[in-house]
Amino acid sequence: MNIIKGINDVTVEGFVATIGFFDGVHLGHRFLINNMIKIARERNLLSAVITFPEHPRKVLQSDYQPQLLNSFEEKLARLETTGVDYCIVLPFTPELANYPANEFIHAVLSQKLHVKTLLIGYDHRFGRGRTDGFREYAGYGAACGMEVLKIARFIENEITVSSSETRKLLLEGKVEEAAKLLTYPYQIKGSIISGHKVGRTLGFPTANIRIDEPFKIAPGIGVYAVWVQLQDKRYKGMLYIGNRPTLNNGDTITLEVNILDFSGDIYNNVITVSFICFIRGNIRFNTLEELKIQLEKDRQTVNERLTANEAYHVL
Repeated sequence: MNIIKGINDVTVEGFVATIGFFDGVHLGHRFLINNMIKIARERNLLSAVITFPEHPRKVLQSDYQPQLLNSFEEKLARLETTGVDYCIVLPFTPELANYPANEFIHAVLSQKLHVKTLLIGYDHRFGRGRTDGFREYAGYGAACGMEVLKIARFIENEITVSSSETRKLLLEGKVEEAAKLLTYPYQIKGSIISGHKVGRTLGFPTANIRIDEPFKIAPGIGVYAVWVQLQDKRYKGMLYIGNRPTLNNGDTITLEVNILDFSGDIYNNVITVSFICFIRGNIRFNTLEELKIQLEKDRQTVNERLTANEAYHVL
């Protein structure tokens, strides 16, 4: 996949393209992109995804805090797996947001980006005020020699696949269901920071994770079986998200992982965890000994689940 950054750097004459934020690059996005690639090949043109480095609403509303499924770098990596020819990264600015849809199609998509055919999702709207719809887009495109096509919604198991539905599943701890919509296990990448080291005294030392992308969501509170990528090696991991009620941690939410069969100094390393399945919810134990007994059971369950999942490769 060739990446073009900047509206004035497009030299290719003629794209079949689609445009959107594409957070998660999930089954619905892939359905749209696959159709675009098919049409591009039929017309002997190149395919292009046009996307933005920042959430458009964040640009327009500085205090808005998007709940992201991917960092920008992760999104580019996911888009590359679709087989699209080009990714055009379009900086989203207040000036761009102020373009009416007809001017955006003519001045930006047609004249600057050389789009010959534009595919849009079933519910996608763009342009100032987002007041126009597909009928208007098709008319604006025809006026400048661009064909505009609409792709139907993608439904999986009676669920309309969307980024919002995927976020909902993750926040409910349903990481296996979310992975089916995403086509990959949900991942979090971050830096290992120093914690309270209580887990070490229980025989379960943990790596506390600070997520690199500040707007990326963490799944719901609980214990998870995860694959851990650390120092170019993969390990089994038992990950906890929560406020550690047994330790009276207040409302502070921590994200920490016990890496199975690993020992050594890992502070300040980069770590990536891939969520495979939910193990249990948050429990307040009366004593640390009760907590330790439960952690032993959890670790055994995690080991069994990940052993069964051994062949699950992640990006």
